[in-house]
Amino acid sequence: MTDRREEQVGRWLFEGVEYATRSQMCAARRRRYVEHLEAGMNFTQAARAVGVSKRTGKVWRNGRKRSTGRNEKPSVDWYRSTVDIPRKISSRYLSQDERISIADWRKTGTGVREIARRLNRPASTVSRELARNTNPATGVYEPYRAQQMSADRLRRPKPAKVHTVPGLLDCIRSGLRAHWSPEQIAGRLRADFPDNDDMHVCTETIYQAIYVQARGELGKDVAKALRSGRASRRPHDQAGSRKPRFREPMVMISERPAEVEDRAIPGHWEGDLICGAANKSAIGTLVERTTRFTILLHLPDGHDAEHVQQAVIDKMRHLPRLLRNSLTWDQGSELALHKRISTALDMQVYFCDPHSPWQRGTNENTNGLLRQYFPKGTDLSVYPEDYLDAVAEELNDRPRKTLDYRKPSERMLELINAA
Repeated sequence: MTDRREEQVGRWLFEGVEYATRSQMCAARRRRYVEHLEAGMNFTQAARAVGVSKRTGKVWRNGRKRSTGRNEKPSVDWYRSTVDIPRKISSRYLSQDERISIADWRKTGTGVREIARRLNRPASTVSRELARNTNPATGVYEPYRAQQMSADRLRRPKPAKVHTVPGLLDCIRSGLRAHWSPEQIAGRLRADFPDNDDMHVCTETIYQAIYVQARGELGKDVAKALRSGRASRRPHDQAGSRKPRFREPMVMISERPAEVEDRAIPGHWEGDLICGAANKSAIGTLVERTTRFTILLHLPDGHDAEHVQQAVIDKMRHLPRLLRNSLTWDQGSELALHKRISTALDMQVYFCDPHSPWQRGTNENTNGLLRQYFPKGTDLSVYPEDYLDAVAEELNDRPRKTLDYRKPSERMLELINAA
């Protein structure tokens, strides 16, 4: 009996220390687990460090519900570890007052969607809050405990993974020297080390490591390695903080009258440029939405804002007032002087949304037809103005299916005679 007792005592080992009972050994393991969390490890790393699974660590922190209906309380008091540490939480997260309101309303039986409406929050936010932060021991949502749990989940200062895993940074450097992209490096690491999770990183982790090192040890080598040629991350401003496109404020296409969309009233035009080789030359195109009548702008001296606005004014000033209602353009810099066009022609200028060529569908279709006469990759400055006028005349004399096979020139002539 004594020999069996001594044999069993030797089995309860943890970190080189023998314990008399299994419960004492498990208690020491749980204490070490909490110490690792307080030291900055995440849940997965702390669980591995003490030799248990991530799921076991979750049970230690949150408790669990047995199929018999018996609830087990949490076995570690992790969420009390930073209760006295003040944390500044962004307004995008629920505040202490909001959590108190959620708890009060839940006690009165208020539904999740009604609580979300009162807080002006998405219903999913309230539902997720209740699911994550309800006390598993009591089944009750406790607002102060929930607030502390949320604070403890905030990002903790910890070393980057590329500096803690031996060999990982060398693999990343090797890939960059071979001109691999961060995405290719991340994918290759998973292929080369399928059973080693420590060597698996996402693309964003590699980017962060690169840009941090660009300020230190790698310096200009990073700019040479990345295809973008940048050694620092380019900020992506929010829509509300972007600078205006032009000095003069734009009138967007969303403010254009509905009558323009249905093509019921003539005199509404769409404009654009077709560019030549290396964007060094260009021809301006103007298309009337109702008749599909086309006008080409000769730009021999360049297609900057000064030359484009003058070409538009020179070509359109002789049109009857009936045919000068509006002009819709994309947000290209060539129309930065749009106010001059509006003033000289008494015609409103509207701008499309970024990357939305379908909002000028008639003009885009016409540009495609013009490529038969002005192929891509050629120098457009060699074409004289009389040739442009001849091309426009030929295009306007072509029967169009959308006009029941009538010609744009015929429809335009009818409108001018009516005016």
